[in-house]
Amino acid sequence: MAASTKFGVLARNFSTSSSSQQLVKAPVQVFGLYGRYASALYSAASKQKSLDKVEKELKDFQATIAKDSRLGEFISNPTLKRSLKKDALGSVAKKLNMSSITGNFLQLLAENGRLSKLDVVTNHFLTMMAAFRGEVTCEITSAKALDAATLKEVTAALSGFLQKGQSLNVTTKVDPSIVGGLVVSIGDRYIDMSLSSKIDRYTTLLKQPV
Repeated sequence: MAASTKFGVLARNFSTSSSSQQLVKAPVQVFGLYGRYASALYSAASKQKSLDKVEKELKDFQATIAKDSRLGEFISNPTLKRSLKKDALGSVAKKLNMSSITGNFLQLLAENGRLSKLDVVTNHFLTMMAAFRGEVTCEITSAKALDAATLKEVTAALSGFLQKGQSLNVTTKVDPSIVGGLVVSIGDRYIDMSLSSKIDRYTTLLKQPV
C-alpha cells in the first residue's frame, strides 16, 4: 500500500485504538477533532521525513488563499459538493507542486467536509512544528501596541516559563476591549492580567446581595 494511501486510511480511522498505536507521537498534544487531523498529518509527514516540507506547503497555501478571494470563497462555500472540492484541491495541489502528503491531506479534508476548518488544522500543525523545534509559542495581547522596551521586559519575564533548550516565539496583538494590562497565552498557559477582567470581577461582586 502506498504511503499516501496509508495516510488516507490512517486519517479516516485515527479514532480507533489500533490506528492510534501507528501514529508517530507529536511533541505537543492538541485536543479535539481537528487536533487529531493535525496529529495524523504530523505522523505521516514524520514517517516520510517531510515535516519541514509539509509545513512550508501549508503556510504557502494559507498565503495563497489570503491573496485569492475566489479560492477562499470556494473552500468555505458549504453548498458545493465534496467531490467537486476534492477534485479541485487535487488540481490545485498539483499546480502548486505540493507533496503527495499535503495534497492527499487537503483532498481528505474536502472529502470529509472539513475543508472550511483548514486554518484550524494548519495552525494546530504549526503548533506541533514549533514544539518540535523547541519553540514555545506566546501571544501577548495589549490594549495598545507595546513599545520595544516594554515588549523586551515582558518577554524576559516570560522566558522564566521555559525549560532548557526551549526558545520563545512571541507574537503581539492589539485589542482595545481589554482596556489595559495584558492577556498572555504561552504554551498551554493562559494568563489574564487585563483591566477588563478585573472590572468584570468587581462588577460581579457589586451585584451580589449584601
